Amino acid sequence: MTENNPIIYVDADACPVKDEVVKVAERLGLVVTFVSNGGLRPSRDPMIRNVVVSKSADAADDWIVENAGTNDIVVTADIPLAARTVALGAHVLGPTGKPFTPETIGMAVAMRDLKQHLRETGESKGYNASFSPQDRSRFLGALDQMVRRALRAASSPGEEPA
Repeated sequence: MTENNPIIYVDADACPVKDEVVKVAERLGLVVTFVSNGGLRPSRDPMIRNVVVSKSADAADDWIVENAGTNDIVVTADIPLAARTVALGAHVLGPTGKPFTPETIGMAVAMRDLKQHLRETGESKGYNASFSPQDRSRFLGALDQMVRRALRAASSPGEEPA
């Protein structure tokens, strides 16, 4: 592990893929930082860090934005957090394996806002699809690819991360 290796930041409240993140990070020797309002399982692994923030609404998001940087990896289902960290140059992945990129984040924010408007007006009940084994598998593959891309970018400092 080199000092410019990416760090994986996980918006850990209600994240269904914490074990998968640890599995990929252990295999590739990366540090994982779980950020939550509480309820994190302690780990003796020095490569796993738990950060507990205040219970305020965006405390975990704000902590991640203040600490993540270019070429780090952020795992979140939170679209506003994804937008903020994409703007930092981080690689961002949702728990279903959907990447958020500079090219796709605008549409993701627009869809989130539309769905919120439909819920507020009563035109949509706002049910979320359940998390499936296919989502978990897709996430594992996408995270592995994303981490490898970030590691390549870290080993070639003059190049832009893809």
